[in-house]
Amino acid sequence: MPNKNTAFFEIHKNLSLCYETQIMRAYNTKHFLKILFSLHKSDTLKMLFPTMLAVGAYSYGIAYLELEYFHLTSKSKVSNVGLFHTLLGFVLSLLLVFRTNTAYDRWWEGRKLWGKLVNDTRNFAIKINAILEDDRQNAEQIARYLKFFPHFLAKHLSKDSTRLALDEDYSEIEKSLKNHGPSEIIILLTHKLNQLKKQGKISDVEMVYLDTQLTGFLDVCGGCERIKNTPIPYSYSSFVKKFIILYVLALPVAYVINIGLFMIPLTVFVYYVLMSLELIAEEIEDPFNNDENDIPMETLAQNIEKNVHQIMGIKKSTPKG
Repeated sequence: MPNKNTAFFEIHKNLSLCYETQIMRAYNTKHFLKILFSLHKSDTLKMLFPTMLAVGAYSYGIAYLELEYFHLTSKSKVSNVGLFHTLLGFVLSLLLVFRTNTAYDRWWEGRKLWGKLVNDTRNFAIKINAILEDDRQNAEQIARYLKFFPHFLAKHLSKDSTRLALDEDYSEIEKSLKNHGPSEIIILLTHKLNQLKKQGKISDVEMVYLDTQLTGFLDVCGGCERIKNTPIPYSYSSFVKKFIILYVLALPVAYVINIGLFMIPLTVFVYYVLMSLELIAEEIEDPFNNDENDIPMETLAQNIEKNVHQIMGIKKSTPKG
């Protein structure tokens, strides 16, 4: 029979092998030039470059037809299309502002929920450490549930395992989880607290406070699930994309007779800006996919794990005097 340490390292090794999640990109906002010229995996320029070439070719084709084949001038009726195009541009700008704000609100709400989890876990650990000062065995068992909860919540939201910060074996807890892992961990914690209450190690008042904290954990889980399982309506997202494409396709038609071939790079640039906003909104509206701009759940889970370990390792000392 392998001992617990051997079993843990096997589990940790398997998690590391299958781990493919990304970490949120960290950067210094003061390094303007470095940010300006850097290209990374989620950079929209790399993602849109093939379609930007197609838009450039389309713009050149429109320019050739209007200037070389039909010999249109600024006095042609086609120039009136620019008036409608200007009005559409105002409507599109309002749509994109609403789109990006809605997506960022979802990202920020997810980040606030994980921040609440960090605070609630610390408060719970501090209380348990003080209440069970003379019962370190039960205190450490509760601490293990607290340490493992954020990791399993992250896995529940993204389907990807997160790396552990400490060399501890959670295989026994993981085997007992079958369906909804975060809820089942809270159930185990609740049973443990009720058992300690019956033994007289936790008072009624302390139990009420701890139960409120446990409810907070599930509130965080439920809030994250609401964001995860309620995407932006498909019809709205599809409409914005179609509107952007139609706007960009009409751009050279409306202005090439006035601007000339310079309209080609200008059309490509407008397409890049508008579609970049849409792609960024798409990425951050679901902040639990472990993409480069998503919430760093692994880092937060590891911080919670370390914080609980440090708090539960602090023994209350008797003041002198």
